[in-house]
Amino acid sequence: MKVLLKQNVAKLGKAGEIVNVSDGYAKNFLIPKKMGVEATKQVLAQWEVQKKSQEIRQAKAEEEAAALAKELSKKTFTLSEKAGEGGRLFGAVTTQDVADALKAQFDLDIDKKKIVIPEDIKNLGEYTVQVKLMANAVAEIRMSVVADA
Repeated sequence: MKVLLKQNVAKLGKAGEIVNVSDGYAKNFLIPKKMGVEATKQVLAQWEVQKKSQEIRQAKAEEEAAALAKELSKKTFTLSEKAGEGGRLFGAVTTQDVADALKAQFDLDIDKKKIVIPEDIKNLGEYTVQVKLMANAVAEIRMSVVADA
């Protein structure tokens, strides 16, 4: 029996794949547990439509992320931190600090896990921070760390 998998099944296949399994395995395990459905013409046609619409949404999201990355790469933001003599910071700049500054200055809600600081920032100065919006959309933003007044 041909079955369209709704979710990943160990040692069988991934979600969206059509696999050939025994009738008993399909009727007694996969279908009752909602792990798959019988691959009829209607189900396959509906699955193709869903797959195409998902691809279109994914392409649109990647396009928007690339445009946002291009826009962000042109911007510079300022981060105020407490510093001692010689421009040495009390602590280091974290990704959460950068996310909060982007939210405050540009009203961008970016997850701190998507921000990459290539080196430890422990001094005042100019730095470059990467924001990974999607796999192919990475923005490099200039950041100026200044002493808190």
